[in-house]
Amino acid sequence: MRVVIAEDDALLREGLALLLKTAGIEVAAAVDNAEDFLAFIENDRPDAVVMDVRMPPTHRDEGLRAAVRAREIHPALPVLVLSAHVETSYAVELLADGVGAVGYLLKERVGKVERFLDALDRVAKGGTAMDPEVIGRLMGRRRAADPLAALTAREREVLALMAEGYNNSTIAELLVVSDGAVLKHIRNIFAKLGLPSDEGSGHRRVQAVLAYLGRDAG
Repeated sequence: MRVVIAEDDALLREGLALLLKTAGIEVAAAVDNAEDFLAFIENDRPDAVVMDVRMPPTHRDEGLRAAVRAREIHPALPVLVLSAHVETSYAVELLADGVGAVGYLLKERVGKVERFLDALDRVAKGGTAMDPEVIGRLMGRRRAADPLAALTAREREVLALMAEGYNNSTIAELLVVSDGAVLKHIRNIFAKLGLPSDEGSGHRRVQAVLAYLGRDAG
């Protein structure tokens, strides 16, 4: 796997590069600003991108805007946002195309190296890895009359865990219910959201849910 790191904090950038190299992942480039990142992307398509949100010159949302632009240059380019901040507007843009291959993790909540590497692997393979707080913000931005209002509390829990990238068995373990109960909840979720129930399993269904969460938000 070839990965590009875009992070303005030198210590974190070098730490991520060392971590990835130790895990046998090639670091194609490690840059500290969005301009250099996009210059690289114009000429090369890595297997995945690890991107900070707030980068020079204003340290506001340059990173996320660059990630959105990168996916315009290379459709479905896997992007894992690793940030201390939740910027829902651009998170919505990353999700809106419905193709998946998107992750958004909060730095302070990534407590284990294994979790980070697992998230990167899932995103690179076209899946998703969303922090629960990001999912909560996205769901909170929906209109009051949105079909999400029809979901039960348990269905919302299942939806959030699906968005994080967990499979049915793991969801069942986390919620201490049977696999059959999880499958029933998922079928109800898709029915209430007006999404096809025969889309298949795994990442494709997760991506469909995320695309729905991102559509018309705010």
